[in-house]
Amino acid sequence: MSVYIENFKKFRPLLNELVSRDVKIKYRRSVLGVLWTLLNPLFMMIVLSVVFSNLFKFDIENFPLYLLSGQVIFNFFSDATNNSMGAIIMNGSLIKKVYVPKYLFVLSRVISSFINLMASFTALILVMLAMRVELHWTSLLAFIPLALLVAFSLGVGLILAAIVVKFRDIMHLYSVFITALMYMTPVIYPMSILPHWMKIVVYMNPITNYLVMFRNVMLNNRILSLWELVLGVVEAIVALAIGLVVFYKKQDSFILNI
Repeated sequence: MSVYIENFKKFRPLLNELVSRDVKIKYRRSVLGVLWTLLNPLFMMIVLSVVFSNLFKFDIENFPLYLLSGQVIFNFFSDATNNSMGAIIMNGSLIKKVYVPKYLFVLSRVISSFINLMASFTALILVMLAMRVELHWTSLLAFIPLALLVAFSLGVGLILAAIVVKFRDIMHLYSVFITALMYMTPVIYPMSILPHWMKIVVYMNPITNYLVMFRNVMLNNRILSLWELVLGVVEAIVALAIGLVVFYKKQDSFILNI
């Protein structure tokens, strides 16, 4: 383990450069730059609130906040995994020239997505203040579901990055999968409108648990239940462990398939 830690310390400056590059590329030639990370979820919240507020107004208090909190969580997972998927392929020329721990390319994509997550989280707090919604002390616990979500997303990203090197079609199929996953996550709709069997299906989606945890501490003034916390930790550890195993088993063949 100490060898891996020392290796990470050695290449940490490269990781910083990769993260900086990813952020700059995303907002290159953009007038507003990172400010778009704040504006994008706000614009989407306004549009979707207008469309769905009348439909769900009797079921959800402060529907715009309910919607925006769902976007914060799901958009991060979507952005992190989509970006991680092409991390190895996009850096193929560098991987072929010099030795670099290949997981750094995936990690940099997740970190850059995390920076966007923090901007979206700031947007959520600003909207809460603008709507004069009380910020409860439980909001301080928001880092727990966010940290678990980052670990879970990194695990999924490592799996996707390793598999896509050989099976490029997954990049196209994943867009269909992520759309279906969004509808299986209570981002827009309340769980109360679902039949019992559908609630079970939705709760089988790991993102749902992280979203419920996040909403409970941010909007509902509830502390995390032991069951939610244990489930979230297990999901994150399992995803990260599988991701590391798959990635390290496949990484020696990356050069042959890039």
